[in-house]
Amino acid sequence: MSVSVLGSGAFGTALAISLSGNGPVTLWTRNPDHAKAMQSDRENMKRLPGVPLPDGLSVTDSITDAAQNQTLLLAVPMQKLRSVLNEHCEFLAGKTVVACCKGIELNTGLGPIAVLREALPSAQPALLTGPSFADDIARGLPTALTLACNNAPLGKDLQQQLTTTNLRLYRTTDTIGAEQGGALKNVMAIACGAVIGAGLGDSARAALMTRGYAEMQRMAIACGAQPETLAGLSGFGDLTLTCSSNLSRNYRLGLSIGRGETFDPTITVEGAATARAAAAKADDMKIDMPITQTVTNLVSQRLTIADAVAQLLARPLKEE
Repeated sequence: MSVSVLGSGAFGTALAISLSGNGPVTLWTRNPDHAKAMQSDRENMKRLPGVPLPDGLSVTDSITDAAQNQTLLLAVPMQKLRSVLNEHCEFLAGKTVVACCKGIELNTGLGPIAVLREALPSAQPALLTGPSFADDIARGLPTALTLACNNAPLGKDLQQQLTTTNLRLYRTTDTIGAEQGGALKNVMAIACGAVIGAGLGDSARAALMTRGYAEMQRMAIACGAQPETLAGLSGFGDLTLTCSSNLSRNYRLGLSIGRGETFDPTITVEGAATARAAAAKADDMKIDMPITQTVTNLVSQRLTIADAVAQLLARPLKEE
């Protein structure tokens, strides 16, 4: 069965490349010039240079053409998800829509699945998340992801449809846990990047990852997630990857903060908005999330890295 990927960023393009091994794939971009360039060059020079587009992958700027398929992967930034759904609701209604973004909506505190349900109630929602870099997927390197879907039979069908020669999917019905893990690990990646950027060392990063994972669990479980979901690919797996690699945009933002450098404002960093949303939600729910709050203050420049370290180290001693 053919699928469409809506969103021609690096990750959307990589998914389309991998999925084209299973059959025809349509990659949608809203920019007509970008669509023409990719079709003629057979490469996404703008977002994923150096990786050829397979013959089975077609590029279009027509949402009507892209939405002909029943299964649609929506690879757009979390903070733009609702606007894309609202803009194209007539074409997406009744479809199986798989969100491929990670984060918490700033204005509502909702994750991708919740936004899908609210903005597009007639669709069948699912979430694809986990430890992955676009370049790895596009180049055929083995990658494992979590497919979260409340509808178990649909989840099984999607698992079969979206698994490829290099993309292995593990399914879960715990959409809340998958949402929270994918979102909050980006916040912790910013914190870990700041630690390394400030020269505080790998031991400090390991401590921060561990305490950050505890924060992720507190928030996720309070929202109704299953603890074991956070121990899987969408939680611990993604945390490990993004807190230790320069390929992570969230980690690189943290590095720039720790070094006192300016970060390119044109680069989408999901963890920055997610930190603000999660900190506000934690405050409303009376959940202790000191690292998340610290990242929020660092990103908004209300706190220096030196003050942040001092505050975290001055917290009361307690049992692990």
